[in-house]
Amino acid sequence: MNLDSVDRMEFLSWMKRITDRLDIISEKMKSSQKFSAISDGDQLLDNQDVLLMLKISNRSLQRFRSAGQLPYYTLSGKLYYKLSDVRQFVRERCSHPVKR
Repeated sequence: MNLDSVDRMEFLSWMKRITDRLDIISEKMKSSQKFSAISDGDQLLDNQDVLLMLKISNRSLQRFRSAGQLPYYTLSGKLYYKLSDVRQFVRERCSHPVKR
């Protein structure tokens, strides 16, 4: 074997490994996005999304869950909230104006 053929074979081997790994990563990302982004046509939010959206603390969010005021779902040990449920939660709390 000459040096050029070894280099070319090694290069092709590395390129094959890289493309195979990229394909695996791409498939994982696709399945992850489908799983976490949509449920029954509704976007799913995780704890961090809801905390940022409502500008509340983690403890407040836990209180809303415990009181049954905000529906949530557990998937693989992680909590998720439907965007429509979060919006309904906000509407219910904002429907009564504060009297001063």
